Amino acid sequence: MKKLISGTTAYSVFLNDLKSGTLSHAYMLDFADPENLRAVLKLFALEFFGLDENSADGKRLLGGSLADCRIYPDEGKKIAADGIAEILDESSMKPVERDKKLFVICGFEQASALLQNKLLKTLEEPNEGVYFLLGVTNLAPVLDTVKSRVKKLTVPPFSEEEIFSALQRAGDNPLNADAAKSCGGILGTAQNMVRGGWFKEVVSAAREICTVTDVKDIGAVAIKHGDTKYKTELLTQTGIIFHTALVNKLNGGEDEVSKLWTIPALIYAQESLSKACADVKFNAFFQGLLYDFMLRLTEENNKWLKLRQ
Repeated sequence: MKKLISGTTAYSVFLNDLKSGTLSHAYMLDFADPENLRAVLKLFALEFFGLDENSADGKRLLGGSLADCRIYPDEGKKIAADGIAEILDESSMKPVERDKKLFVICGFEQASALLQNKLLKTLEEPNEGVYFLLGVTNLAPVLDTVKSRVKKLTVPPFSEEEIFSALQRAGDNPLNADAAKSCGGILGTAQNMVRGGWFKEVVSAAREICTVTDVKDIGAVAIKHGDTKYKTELLTQTGIIFHTALVNKLNGGEDEVSKLWTIPALIYAQESLSKACADVKFNAFFQGLLYDFMLRLTEENNKWLKLRQ
């Protein structure tokens, strides 16, 4: 992960702020990888304190025992009222071992509006030597008032080649290539695919969704795949298949999917799937979401087919 992150603009901007002495009092790291967000925040924290991960203090930071680096919440949990209260109390105290103190909050977007509001004043005017690093996998639930008080650092999805190289560094696996192609640029998704071996199921489901063009078949397909555990992964893979079909269509070629859809319908599919991925994060009813997407896509396709006649 360090090799991937160190090549990002977000990492470079943060390092430049450190070296130039222009640190903002609060940063928000936008990184759509819940599997690796905490680890990445710790990499930024190491840089913040100028620590090597193999040093004694570096190991203490990574283990959560460095006094001036407080990481919330406990792994596997969501930030809650008691955590925010502790942060407010601790932020009023001076650093213990160093000249600055860092509060890291992983999954900040999961904090309620009430809890986010409680941090506003502290984020805007923290005590001297107090800094914040907020990690989010989705910016949408974060209040605009919070966004206006932090410097945003965005890590975009990685390329297929970058993901594949990262997987290969972890160990050669025949699943690495397909996982890199199917993960939508999210390393954690690719890692889960390789570990679980379940992505073939996802690819098969996505291909079925991409080949349904008859309205009467949509309901059955939506029911069949509506209870999948891999909702975002399924939508991502569906988008990859439609994108490949669109590229083939624009280049004058055809495959199993591209021959079924018009170019406007394939473009519509890309836009609709982006929205669907966002809706999933807000706990949208997935079966209904799939049904609505396939129905609207089919209607869009039929509209353009009729115009050709």
